[in-house]
Amino acid sequence: MSGGLLVAGTTSDAGKSVVTAGICRWLARQGVKVAPFKAQNMSLNSFVTREGAEIGRAQAMQAQAARVEPTALMNPVLLKPGSDRSSQVVLMGKPVGEMSARGYHGGRQESLLGTVVECLEQLRAEYDAVICEGAGSPAEINLRRTDIVNMGIARAARFPVVVVGDIDRGGVFASFFGTTALLGKEDQELVAGYLVNKFRGDVSLLEPGLDMLKGLTGRATYGVLPYAHGLGIDEEDGLRVSLRGAVRESEVASPVGEELLRVAVCAIPLMSNFTDVDALAAEPGVVVRFVDRPEELADADLVIIPGTRGTVAALEWLRRRGFERALGRRAAEGRPILGICGGFQILGEHIEDEIESRAGAVDGLGLLPVRVRFRREKTLTRPVGRALGENVEGYEIHHGVAEVLGGEPFLDGCRVGAVWGTHWHGSLESDAFRRAFLRAVAADAGRRFVPAPDTSFGALREEQLDRLGDLIEEHADTAALLQLIETGAPPGLPFIAPGAPS
Repeated sequence: MSGGLLVAGTTSDAGKSVVTAGICRWLARQGVKVAPFKAQNMSLNSFVTREGAEIGRAQAMQAQAARVEPTALMNPVLLKPGSDRSSQVVLMGKPVGEMSARGYHGGRQESLLGTVVECLEQLRAEYDAVICEGAGSPAEINLRRTDIVNMGIARAARFPVVVVGDIDRGGVFASFFGTTALLGKEDQELVAGYLVNKFRGDVSLLEPGLDMLKGLTGRATYGVLPYAHGLGIDEEDGLRVSLRGAVRESEVASPVGEELLRVAVCAIPLMSNFTDVDALAAEPGVVVRFVDRPEELADADLVIIPGTRGTVAALEWLRRRGFERALGRRAAEGRPILGICGGFQILGEHIEDEIESRAGAVDGLGLLPVRVRFRREKTLTRPVGRALGENVEGYEIHHGVAEVLGGEPFLDGCRVGAVWGTHWHGSLESDAFRRAFLRAVAADAGRRFVPAPDTSFGALREEQLDRLGDLIEEHADTAALLQLIETGAPPGLPFIAPGAPS
């Protein structure tokens, strides 16, 4: 077997990432050596590969679904927004500078097509199949000329395209038809058909519409995936829930001890790697919520300040909203606070930043004896160590270098009383360490909470990935998908007017 497929979407958040992961897991279970690929990803949730390259967390998750080690080849271009108009450009896992959206789409993006095609060809040479994920919609007619992630990469590789639509949002038939009809003739020749995502109800009621869609477009629908609750899978562009909602849709499991443990995550601007709290949310009896008002910290047993792409901006946001006083009061009362990466820097005494915000000298919250200086080089590592008597693994992604001037050592950071800080992302995925940390938090918070002795975050993640594989295997036309991957788009697909504007 040798081939590939591009999973496009009618919109952002249509389900491209989870469908790509599901196809990867389904193929891996069939014994196919498969790799994920996303030419260009815009995300604040990133991951560090073993060779020290930064890629989108969604691609790392998809690699796990494919049961392969993630590499920079799987996400050669990563854009990390720093504002509404500019992003840091990460090329082959390393930052190469900041660029405005106009500058990137005005020429830089198009120049990267050769790089992303070369990466894709390397993967095709190594794997039996490559499942590509698009970005946004392939019918962004204002950006088609410089596109390197949707039809641009499909055309370059001659890959067939399946378009995913989120029926839960409504308008899925119009979205499928309109997406196809806004593509040029050569692009339409690669659009093999559609895949409906997040369907609720009786599929037989949908089938007449699918038949009409085929009559209008000449293209088949390759599956109708039901709405699946509680999929705690890494996201790309935003929170999977509102900032005032719980992290997971599934019901909180009953606590092992007598009481729940409540965690409040400050929803700071440009929040990055909020997936750090997923391992806490997976614990029976732990309730995790994102909050944006200081009064919501009152009943929290643990407050987390997560990572951010804008440390100084997040610090200013916390001050403007009144969090500084609430956090200071918590620290004085010995009530637990955890800062991760940018959150750790915010808890320190002083920040010197001429790189990220160019704000110069800024006073931190002063809750930890730490001074931070930003440098142009980015730290990208996969550290291992011990804390609270347990082994820990994590990954670091930051420009700020912390000088720890006191306190009790904690990973690469420190602890003072009930205030903890570290640059390590992902540390809470280490099961024994997470349990030890939760026991310490519960003791400081005065809660009769006991962590479950057997929760394995890795096993839970594998269960979720298997659920995605099951969705594809049980609700998609896998024989037709396999044929697409092996032989490409069916010949003779009709052109749908009007096509792309000239």
